[in-house]
Amino acid sequence: MIPPPTGATRLYVIIGDPIAQVRSPAGVTAAFAARGHDGILMPVQVAPADLPDFLSVATRLKNLDGIVVTIPHKFACYRACTSATERAHFLRTVNLMRRRADGSWHGDMVDGLGFVGAARAKGIDPRGMRALLVGAGGAGSAIALALVEAGVSELAIHDSATERRDALIGQLNGLGRSAVRIGTADPAGFDFVANATPAGMTDGDPLPVDVTRLAPSAYCGCVITRPEVPSFIAAARKLGCVTGNGTDMYEQHQGIMVDFLLDHDGGG
Repeated sequence: MIPPPTGATRLYVIIGDPIAQVRSPAGVTAAFAARGHDGILMPVQVAPADLPDFLSVATRLKNLDGIVVTIPHKFACYRACTSATERAHFLRTVNLMRRRADGSWHGDMVDGLGFVGAARAKGIDPRGMRALLVGAGGAGSAIALALVEAGVSELAIHDSATERRDALIGQLNGLGRSAVRIGTADPAGFDFVANATPAGMTDGDPLPVDVTRLAPSAYCGCVITRPEVPSFIAAARKLGCVTGNGTDMYEQHQGIMVDFLLDHDGGG
């Protein structure tokens, strides 16, 4: 049972625009309680234009210990961190911010760990697979790095923001591991297809890939948590594909998030 908050309850917020789709407030708050930590995670909708003002105030709130970051703030919040993990520095993006002992912020990016963890929970090991990723934003870049670290043989990245896409491809090729190249919306020939865009959150959204070209043997994953079954995942399931949705991804990285938020090591 989650105890009611008091004046001593430590505060954590998840920020985004939109925010109604997030699933983490209840789960993270329950995880805090299970670990004996008096904390609560609350959703806060912050428009991009208001983010600097929000972060200025947040830094001065003495009972605010952590921030979970969702679209579209992941790159901007990285720039607000005084320190960050190696993967966050590599990607220049964060989805978690923890208060340092000096009051500043320490960041991490765990979206990729959750996404690949969701695939593995379904019995899918990306090692040696040909992967197609749609979306090179905050979550997409983290998923791209996680797929390369998981040992995919090839990664194709498709994003209409070509400058962002090409910069990510160049970074990943610099690691000298998987072959990373420009992709398209055609998933033919790929074993692993990932949607890291908001396409599917709203009725009538175009599908991120041409689902008629999907192989039934392909794993299809999506970052969207609401609706529970986005149109891309619904179409993939009709073909017989193994799938993972945003809730599967969240369930895999909730523990990682809580570990990070409660690691009161001074931040660096």
